[in-house]
Amino acid sequence: MDALELLAHPVRLRIVHAMRGGRLLTTSQLCARIPDVSKATVYRHIDLLAAGGILEVADERRVRGAVERQYRLRQDRAVIDADMMESLSLDDYRRGFAAAMAALAAEFNAYLDRDGADPVADLVGYRQHAAWLTRNELQEMIGELREAIAPRLANRPTADRARYLISPILFPAEEPPADGE
Repeated sequence: MDALELLAHPVRLRIVHAMRGGRLLTTSQLCARIPDVSKATVYRHIDLLAAGGILEVADERRVRGAVERQYRLRQDRAVIDADMMESLSLDDYRRGFAAAMAALAAEFNAYLDRDGADPVADLVGYRQHAAWLTRNELQEMIGELREAIAPRLANRPTADRARYLISPILFPAEEPPADGE
C-alpha cells in the first residue's frame, strides 16, 4: 500500500493524529485514545501502518508473557508529498477528503463524548469563510497559514498542552464570475 492508501482511511488517520508530537504509544494506549473503535480494528490498522512504514517499533518488552510494542510515527512517511498530489485522480481526491472528514467527525464526537467536554472553555471552533482570492492571494494566505501553524507542529505533549486538530480546507467553491457580474 502506498502512503495515500494508508492515510486515506479514517481509523488509520486517527492513529496517525494520536501519534504526532513524537509520542511513543503501545497498541493498548492507542485503543484508549480511540475508544469508539474496536480493539481488533485498531490492532489491524496499526499492523497495516507498521507494514507500510508509517509506524515503526520503537521499543519492545515482555508484559505478562506477551510482547508489548511501543510505536513511533515516521514523520517522513506520514505525508502526501507534492509529487504524489500531482499524480492523484479526482476519485483519489474524493476518497482522501471523505476519509479526512470521517476522521474529523469521529474525533469531534469522541471529544464531545468525554466527561467534562466543554466546547466554550476549550475554544472549539469550526467556522467557514468564503473569500474571493486571486491565485497569488491564495498562495500568500497558504504561506501565512503555514508560517503560523508549522512551528507548533513540533510541540511535544506536556501536562499543560491539549492535542488540538487543525484542519484548514481550501477549494474553489465556484468559478470566477464573468466580467461585469
